Amino acid sequence: MVNRVEKLSLLSEMIAFAKYDKEIKSIEYNFLLGVAKQLDIAREDFDYLIEHPVTYTHLKSHSERIVQFHRLVLLMNIDQESDNKPSGAIKLYNFGLRMGLSHESITKVLYLMESFPNKIVPPDVLIDIFKTQYN
Repeated sequence: MVNRVEKLSLLSEMIAFAKYDKEIKSIEYNFLLGVAKQLDIAREDFDYLIEHPVTYTHLKSHSERIVQFHRLVLLMNIDQESDNKPSGAIKLYNFGLRMGLSHESITKVLYLMESFPNKIVPPDVLIDIFKTQYN
């Protein structure tokens, strides 16, 4: 499991992802707050991260990077207003590459995303995509 520094880095990365279009919408804030609770990060620490991002820490575990990528997919798709903006897919692709995930897997997820309701790829499908590329 990830340590506190890695958890703060994960949240900070997600906040940066949400801020990509300049502001964090309330639905995004609530989603991020839910992730913070799952990671056992206090609301005060979470709110502090919004204004004071921490340095990116690369996750060693491939499975943790896949989980983080899935969180980013969910975050991107909770905002229904950005449905037709290719910039969301581009930023997701770039975040995935920065995490060290395979570009083939990222591309496949982005392609398959269109075929699922609300563009939300089920976790088992996402894991299978990355497993295939990882082996």
